[in-house]
Amino acid sequence: MDLSKENGALAVEVLDLIFRATRYIQHEYEIKLESLSLPFQLSGPRLRLLLMVWRAEKIRMSELASKLGVKPRTVTELVDALERDGVIHRIPDPNDRRATLLHLTEEALNQINRVRSVQMQISDEILQKFSEEQRTQLHELLSAFFEGKEIDFVY
Repeated sequence: MDLSKENGALAVEVLDLIFRATRYIQHEYEIKLESLSLPFQLSGPRLRLLLMVWRAEKIRMSELASKLGVKPRTVTELVDALERDGVIHRIPDPNDRRATLLHLTEEALNQINRVRSVQMQISDEILQKFSEEQRTQLHELLSAFFEGKEIDFVY
């Protein structure tokens, strides 16, 4: 029996390509982001956290953990390190004394603009072989994958 003709084999091949693409994209991002010489360390998890806080402007740590799909303890460790680096602040939630909100410092906001610019450049380079229509189709297909999922793994 030719496995390449079975649906299961095709599914495995699709996911293998997605994994390979993910590793390639992550590698390209790391190389370009290192070249920025930011005043703080910026790993993939740190970038995802900072971008999530940037998009929300202010966010509770518990909500951040949920959106990132990680345990609250992981967020606490990342936030502790980012706070030491001077890029994130904890502030009391005015609506709940027990809760803490996170927001970015001015330094972080300045650097996020540089990072976003590099992200757009990398994205254009990586997807240069795709037409606008193909990019739209890929976006729709990947978005459909996440429909109905409880955790919003936002980058």
